[in-house]
Amino acid sequence: MPTVTVIQPTITEEKSRMIRCAAYCRVSSDSEDQLNSFIAQLKYYENFLADSKTETLINVYADEGVTGTRDDKREDFQRMMNDCRKGKIDRIYTKSISRFARNTKDCLKNIRELKSLGITVLFEKENIDTANMPDEMMITIMGGLAQEESTSISQNMRWSIKKRMENGTMKMCTDVFGYELVNGELIIKSDEAKIVRQIFAWYLSGSGTAAIAKLLNEKDVQKHGKPCHWTPTTIKQMLINEKYIGDQLFQKSYTTDTLPFKQLQNKGEREQYYYSQRHKPIVSREMFDKVQQLLYEHKDSFKGIRYNRIMSKKIYCGNCGATYKLKRRNDKSYWVCRIHDAESHKCSAKQVLESRITSAFIKLFNKLFYNYKQILLPLYTALQDLKLRRFSGNFNVMEIHKEIAKLKEQTHVLSRLITKGFLDNAKYLEQTAELNARVNKLQLELKKITHLYNEDETLEQIEMLIDYFENKSDPISEFDESAFEFMIEKIVVINQNELEFHVMGGLKLKEKI
Repeated sequence: MPTVTVIQPTITEEKSRMIRCAAYCRVSSDSEDQLNSFIAQLKYYENFLADSKTETLINVYADEGVTGTRDDKREDFQRMMNDCRKGKIDRIYTKSISRFARNTKDCLKNIRELKSLGITVLFEKENIDTANMPDEMMITIMGGLAQEESTSISQNMRWSIKKRMENGTMKMCTDVFGYELVNGELIIKSDEAKIVRQIFAWYLSGSGTAAIAKLLNEKDVQKHGKPCHWTPTTIKQMLINEKYIGDQLFQKSYTTDTLPFKQLQNKGEREQYYYSQRHKPIVSREMFDKVQQLLYEHKDSFKGIRYNRIMSKKIYCGNCGATYKLKRRNDKSYWVCRIHDAESHKCSAKQVLESRITSAFIKLFNKLFYNYKQILLPLYTALQDLKLRRFSGNFNVMEIHKEIAKLKEQTHVLSRLITKGFLDNAKYLEQTAELNARVNKLQLELKKITHLYNEDETLEQIEMLIDYFENKSDPISEFDESAFEFMIEKIVVINQNELEFHVMGGLKLKEKI
């Protein structure tokens, strides 16, 4: 028999750690009653676990007055999910599944992710605790009910609108330049109608949309009595608008039937309803038809020309901040500031040959290819160290949320006082202005704090960039579209001789051209 020696533990076992809980609440509108509900929910969760010996509330996440049909519209929900991924939360409390998600797909996706992270969720209304669920059947059922409740209202509204379009009782909701909206009907405004007729006449006489927009801007023509910057796109939309001949086409766009709802252009997927002679015309049908023919011929003349759109909406003017657009001349592609192109006196930025931009990218890419270990690796290490130091600090997010809730409650008390006549208007404005200023200051501080916790995304992008170059065997000798799309988030044209490339991971690198 062997001799057994018991070695006693030298380190005492720590007491079980408190379960870190978070609460998520949401209100679906900006009304005063809903805001009171929002504050009440905050207070409820603050007191909910106050006396618990096993659980502690570390934060309350709340989205106020935003849609619940899509996750990406809820900033605090996304912040909560990011904190879960960072290991800050063990358990989530929420009032109901409809508050957590109104989309079955997103609900299941988030529950699955949370379960994989070891995080449980308690839905109080339905008394569903994912800690005790053998499967996700109940979540599927309840998520489906929540989604059905959210879509039924939309379907009823769409049915009502469709019926009004069918029987000819549909009212206008928005006005259009040249008309004013009176009780759902378009009434001609003589001063603006004169400009509309002039635009159609200019186009028929040979002026392009860019030339017309430039002329209107030079004349400081206002829209609805307010200063307006006219663009070629605005002119084009006016020239094809059937309202100017007294007609109205309904359902040019439509909303999808299922969550998440999306607005799409109607290219034949839905019925359309064309009202003839709905209101008084501004231009004759003959003039309108001639303009449509010219527009068609102009569009047809550009068929077969392939523009390089890989850089579209990525190039910005360093002078005025406007985006650049592509132009072709003598078989060469140029990128030019939109403001300069429309009104050169407002921006002095010059056009840049596309070939010079692509050459600058090739130089930038090859510099990173040869030097990424000296540039990216030290940056990655420094950000990791910064992240550790930040998390060692104690940012009291909960206290800021509490203070904001208290200030908002004071604002509503003032509203009730002035409504009942207990407070004069001047005093109300003075005190609400002071409270709003304090709320804005706290929200700014909160944004700064939460922004500090976003190093993970930057670190991930830099790591992807490092992996990308590690797997590259050779530099590039010609423009690589896939590399450009992967790496470049934005280009700022400093001048005709220098570009600033905004590379993924927050890098800003200048390159001579």
